[in-house]
Amino acid sequence: MARLTGTRPVATRRWGCAATFLLLLLLTVQAAQKADFSGDSTAATINHSLTLLQRLQELLQNGNGSDSVLRVRSAASDEAKVFHTHQLLLSLQSEVFESLLRNQSVVTLHEPPETAALFEKFIRYLYCGGVSILLHQAIPMHQLASKYRVWGLQRGVAEYMRTHLASESSQGHVVGWYHYAVRVGDVALQESCLQFLAWNLSAVLGSAEWGSVSVELLLLLLERSDLVLHSELELYTAVEGWLSRRQPEAPVAERVLRAIRYPMIAPNQLFRLQAQSVVLARHRGAVQDLLFQAFQFHAASPLHFAKYFDVNCSMFLPRNYLAPSWGSQWVITNPARDDRSTSFQTQLGPSSHDAGKRVTWNVLFSPRWLPVSLRPVYSDSVAGAIQPVRIEDGRPRLVITPAMSSPDFAGVSFQKTVLVGVRQQGRVLVKHAYSFHQSSDEAADFLAHADLQKRTSEYLIDNSLHLHIIIKPVYHSLIKAKK
Repeated sequence: MARLTGTRPVATRRWGCAATFLLLLLLTVQAAQKADFSGDSTAATINHSLTLLQRLQELLQNGNGSDSVLRVRSAASDEAKVFHTHQLLLSLQSEVFESLLRNQSVVTLHEPPETAALFEKFIRYLYCGGVSILLHQAIPMHQLASKYRVWGLQRGVAEYMRTHLASESSQGHVVGWYHYAVRVGDVALQESCLQFLAWNLSAVLGSAEWGSVSVELLLLLLERSDLVLHSELELYTAVEGWLSRRQPEAPVAERVLRAIRYPMIAPNQLFRLQAQSVVLARHRGAVQDLLFQAFQFHAASPLHFAKYFDVNCSMFLPRNYLAPSWGSQWVITNPARDDRSTSFQTQLGPSSHDAGKRVTWNVLFSPRWLPVSLRPVYSDSVAGAIQPVRIEDGRPRLVITPAMSSPDFAGVSFQKTVLVGVRQQGRVLVKHAYSFHQSSDEAADFLAHADLQKRTSEYLIDNSLHLHIIIKPVYHSLIKAKK
């Protein structure tokens, strides 16, 4: 290997030219693969690009023709990792390396232990255009790509994170990825993480990563009405555990506790919390008004309660509860085969005044319903002729209607939510949620892009469609609340 001096040896310059030639040859081969041969049947592509990539990788491994050296130092080690590299290849991928290597051939880089451990993978990407990573390597690899402005790798790692939210890991990773996305300003990744956490909150509540949730993330989750979990009591129990472990200052704890929707918890459970919850006893004064309001809500009829209190607020809006009184699971086997129907009952409303009242719901599923615009019509040009219709022109349809009407519905409207479970990385999780209100019997875009004909469809689990239908009764004021 050539010695590192102020003047580069002839052999080094020769290898630098060779690296340039190999890279240009690779680009030429890739361009040739896309060439238009104008229909010439004798045309063929001779592709040795993989061999060329292997030669480029050997340049890095063996240091052949190196014209620059990177020394990577980390606080975790007294020794620097040394990489004999080629300025042209680094500069093509990174404007940072182009600047660093412009007037010097030896550069010392200081990296945290987690990014230093991946630096060899990172440099290999610059030579070969590909890299394999694991869940715990995503953040440090994204940090390297961002620091050295390797935009293609940065986008690739961000996409990897968005598509591996459901992957199973021992300590969990979605919460950590969300916090990292906030730090670097990746709004798309933030939203993907937040939505995943909201739709699969029960799984997160029982995991190790729940304790790592920041105050900001916890408050963001608590203000959402699309959280999917068994009940509001389950959420309170998890929040109580979070407060006990984190011991935040009183104003933070009180803000968190006031985000719990106490009217969605049954009176007997509220009494038990007041008697047994250490956290609630410590901050009773901050939530006493909410607890008193919750007991009033359960004691009076909704119509009477709405005369004095504003029920058009989040406190009286149910989340997506999985308990049987709020909806039903429905597993449809072979969903591409024919129409199906089912029925189930839900409680009229969350108030204890409505606890004994039930609403029956009828559900119709059609795998190939045709919109009016695609239905067969007679053609004017040929008498009696009918336009051909293909099966694939249809789309899945889900219709949810009440089987009854009653004066008890006065003051109550219903929001319907349909959760679609999918299997990802061996786990069944919620990936899709469709919501629509009483004024509509169906979700307009229900499984609009699903291909239920394929047994390998991501929407199917063992050739079955796993749905959970939730009915959210929403009270609304008929008379303006008194001030």
